[in-house]
Amino acid sequence: MSGDLVGVWEVALSDGVHRIEFEHGTTTGKRVISVDGKEVLRRDWMFKLVGKETFHVGGLETKATINIEAVSGFAYEYTLEINGKSLRKYMENRSKVTSTWLLNLDGIDCRVVLEKDTMDIWCNGQKMETAGEFVDDGTETHFTLGDHDCCIKAVSSGRRRDGLIHTLLVDGTEMSEATEPAQDRAFITMWSVSALTPQS
Repeated sequence: MSGDLVGVWEVALSDGVHRIEFEHGTTTGKRVISVDGKEVLRRDWMFKLVGKETFHVGGLETKATINIEAVSGFAYEYTLEINGKSLRKYMENRSKVTSTWLLNLDGIDCRVVLEKDTMDIWCNGQKMETAGEFVDDGTETHFTLGDHDCCIKAVSSGRRRDGLIHTLLVDGTEMSEATEPAQDRAFITMWSVSALTPQS
């Protein structure tokens, strides 16, 4: 990345946490977007410094858009949208339809994600093979991570508003659910070169 880096976002999707970096050269008109260190979009000599750039993130090709807006003078605001929603709104909604656990098994960091609407389970970007069964107090979805037996239990909260409670058990031990914060804007002020040049 060059000195034109103006925005960095970490986006948690089912297939992993992706790092999005945005370069905006306000003197050259350059726009470069990288996802997980790989350049996915480059535009040179853009005379219009504001606008939007759309691209895809992750193995599931999730749609993302960076909006570039002039705030005042040479100040720009950069916001990221995922699937047409601000990153913050997307992550708030995502927290309702997914559960995430961060754990370390046998020295390996694991990020386990449950998609509640489909009951798909992902670990470190890989969709897991699962076996589901109904039990007396709800459902259990079984899968393995290495040599570890894992199970996600879904039981009623007893309150309609709260719905189901999902719990991950690894070798019979309950794991704590993680929260993934959302950052949806980068705010950069560009100073004119004359303002930074010492007067003689």
